[in-house]
Amino acid sequence: MTKTILVTGGTGYIGSWVVKELLEKGYRVRVPVRSFNRKDKYLHLQSLPNSTNLLELFEADLLIDGAFDEAAEGTDAIIHMASPFTLRFKDPQRDLVDPAVKGTRNVLGAASKSSTVKRVVLTSSVAAVHGDNIDMEEQGLTEFTEENFNTTSSLKHQPYSFSKVQAEREAWRINAEQSKWELVVINPALVLGPSLAGNSNSESLQIMKDLLSGKYRFGAPDLYFGFVDVRDVAKAHVLALENPSVSGRFIIAERVANFMELVAIVNNKFPGQFKLPKMVAPKWLLYFVSPLFGLSPRFVARNVGYRVAFNTSRSRQELGLGYTPFEHTVVDMVNQFKKN
Repeated sequence: MTKTILVTGGTGYIGSWVVKELLEKGYRVRVPVRSFNRKDKYLHLQSLPNSTNLLELFEADLLIDGAFDEAAEGTDAIIHMASPFTLRFKDPQRDLVDPAVKGTRNVLGAASKSSTVKRVVLTSSVAAVHGDNIDMEEQGLTEFTEENFNTTSSLKHQPYSFSKVQAEREAWRINAEQSKWELVVINPALVLGPSLAGNSNSESLQIMKDLLSGKYRFGAPDLYFGFVDVRDVAKAHVLALENPSVSGRFIIAERVANFMELVAIVNNKFPGQFKLPKMVAPKWLLYFVSPLFGLSPRFVARNVGYRVAFNTSRSRQELGLGYTPFEHTVVDMVNQFKKN
C-alpha cells in the first residue's frame, strides 16, 4: 500500500527537493501552501515527475491552531521543514522565535492527534548545535557532535540560531510526552546547491548571490561554515523517514570551509566571470563595516577567524548518507545562477 507523507515547507528550497525524492520513490505527498492564489510559490512542484497522481496541495497557515489536524490524519509520517530563515527582521521574538516554536507545536500537535502518524522527521540546523564558532574553543571541544546544544544564542545575540534551538527543544519536549510517534531530527549545515523553487528567497541562496554579485569584492570575512548540498539534505530526510532503526539527531555537513575557499572554486571553474573578493578582510575593518552586512560587532568578535568542526559519522554510518563533493555543489549552483 502506498504510504502518504505530509511535508510542511515543501514548496521551499530544501523542501522541494524532499518532495521530488518522495514522489520519485512513489509516496503520496501532501504539501501545504499559504494560498492557492500564489501559484508562483508551488507551480514548480506540479511539474515534478509523478506529481499528477501523487501530489496533493492544501491551504494552511502554519501559525493557526489545528491547521494541520485534518491533513495529518491518514498520513504515515510528517516531515516538518517549515520555519522562518531570515537574517532580516525587526522583532526577533515575533518574527523568528514565535513562528518557529508555534509552528512546531501545531505540526507535532497534529501528529499526536492523528491515529496514523508513526514518525516525524524535523528539520533543525547546526545553529541548534552551536551558536558561535568560538563556542568550540570555549567549551574545550575539538568538534561538535549531536550531543551538543546551542547555549550561547539569545534574542539579542544570534536570534536566528536561538529560534532554531528553541524550536528543536520544544519538539523533543512534545515527543517525550507521547508514545504514538518517533522523532528524528536533521541538523544541516549551511545549505548550497541548485534550486527547484525558481527564485527562492532562501537565505542560503542570498549568501551566494551576494558573493557572486560583488558585495564582498573588497574583501571577504574570514568566516568558517559547515556546507552541504541541498540534494544531500533532502536524501537525509528520506533516509531518516525510511529507516525505522534510526533515532535522535543527525548533523549533515560535507565539509567546513571559509569564503575564500568558496571563491577559489568559483575562480577556478568560472575565471573572470564574477566580481569576487581578492583577499580576506581584516577583522579590525569588519568591526566598522559589519552593520552594512547586518552583522553585530559581537558576531564579528565571536566568529571571524575561528574555525569550526562537525562530526558527521552518524549521518554516514547510521543513515548511510553519501555526500556530494563541495566543488560539484558550488558549480551546479553557479551554473543555475548564470542561466537565470
